[in-house]
Amino acid sequence: MTTTSRDPAVLLDDARQGSRVGLARLLTMIERGGAESLEVAKLVYATAPPYSVGLTGAPGAGKSTLTDQLITTARRGWPEVENGAAEAIEQVSVLAIDPSSPFSGGAILGDRIRMQDHATDPTVFIRSMATRGHLGGLSLAVPDAVRLLGAAEMPVVLIETVGVGQMEVEVASAADTTVVVVTPGWGDSMQANKAGLLEIADIFVINKADRPGARESRRDLEQMLDLSQLGDWRPPILETVAQSGEGVSELWRTVADHRAHLVGSGTLETRREARLIEALRRVLQARLAERVEQVADGELFQASVKRLVARETDPYSAAEALLS
Repeated sequence: MTTTSRDPAVLLDDARQGSRVGLARLLTMIERGGAESLEVAKLVYATAPPYSVGLTGAPGAGKSTLTDQLITTARRGWPEVENGAAEAIEQVSVLAIDPSSPFSGGAILGDRIRMQDHATDPTVFIRSMATRGHLGGLSLAVPDAVRLLGAAEMPVVLIETVGVGQMEVEVASAADTTVVVVTPGWGDSMQANKAGLLEIADIFVINKADRPGARESRRDLEQMLDLSQLGDWRPPILETVAQSGEGVSELWRTVADHRAHLVGSGTLETRREARLIEALRRVLQARLAERVEQVADGELFQASVKRLVARETDPYSAAEALLS
């Protein structure tokens, strides 16, 4: 396998043949952006996406430990669900969205440290992606990375985000099934509504359920759901103790149930189409922002500023003139 190549097409072919080096290089290209990233994206969007499961929740909720347990469970395959047979899962991949290092700008890799049990497993691929402080860039990079993993014949991708915030909500909502992880004493329903959890949650998990307050957390979540306008899927509330693995098998079965529901109702394709539309919007916004920067560096922009300062025009008329 030609893992020394810089050609994305060659690297993708290597990744499909099992080269982790080739796959890692392609992911690095996506993270960096630029011409190479565009070339990779053009290659992978011609392939069907993998099934993606997003996990988000406040820092300290135990998402990394839960993800680690889910890797083991997912490797056993999709459990048998109603009107469907059990399916094998040959490979599992994980995208762990880490906070950026203040020194290097790279991912701190805390999640990968907690997933070391799978580090030598050839059927598991784990990659940390740094937030780098760029909201828009990460929002574009994660869907492209998921597509790449699917193109490299990874059928299941777990996306773990670093916490609950606007960025994490956007990244988690890019998944087919989104799992929101809370803990006993996590806070009132108002905080959950502020975080946008109801809009993205397909499954709620109360992790560390062996601690006091689990019953109150379930009550708060039930009240939130009772007051919400839900469709034909009401997010179930599960309890887990990730440290011991308790409840993880039930969680994976619930993910499988949600997958079957999405496929059976046709919602899966509808969701993916909506995400493609959103991806196109983001690309357009990024390209327009680049054009604005180019215009702002030009002589016409400076001339418009002088006219604006002299009160010979207004910002709206000046902008229209520059864009035309």
